[in-house]
Amino acid sequence: MTHALEQVGIARIPVSLRWDGGSASSYVVQDDGLAIDAGPNTDLFINPQRTAEALDAPRLLACAQGDFLLSARVRMDLVRPDDAGGLLVWLNDRAWARFGLEMSAQGEAEIVSAVTRGTSDRASGFLVSGDQVWLRIARVGAAYAFHASLNGEYWRLIRHFALYASDAPSYGFFAQSPTGTGCSATFDHITFEPKRLAQLRDGS
Repeated sequence: MTHALEQVGIARIPVSLRWDGGSASSYVVQDDGLAIDAGPNTDLFINPQRTAEALDAPRLLACAQGDFLLSARVRMDLVRPDDAGGLLVWLNDRAWARFGLEMSAQGEAEIVSAVTRGTSDRASGFLVSGDQVWLRIARVGAAYAFHASLNGEYWRLIRHFALYASDAPSYGFFAQSPTGTGCSATFDHITFEPKRLAQLRDGS
């Protein structure tokens, strides 16, 4: 099992990443990415009705200043509803946002995002045929944008939102299995660029 304070280096990300909160049951660093195994009953969600809170899904984070673009292809072994893996921007345990490839209650793979300001919302994007999708986080001044793509070239805007002010938010990767016995998320083609997104709506 990985330790919550362990530092991880990933090619194409200029700084080391750290495990924050729950640690992965296992992980493997690969040539251009990594694989994270989330343990059973792990989640990142604060119910908007304030009936439940879970912040124990493994998340691997690094800090960034200024505008940036973080993209990766994620592949999932989706087994149970709410199994998911994807990208994350994190300020603190009451201010964060995630999006990724997730299994719906209907057994379909879909893009799902959650933005948390005290409590979390949840929004479904488009359905994905298969087990992989490209994801990207963009920081644009005080705001953030989530984009998804089926081929890494044509991007669709999923969310455009703001969190609380922060000079150095954290960004990174997560995996979760809230109702299952665990799942694996594999991230490759990881790219980090310290620049501003030119076009918000079409993601270019």
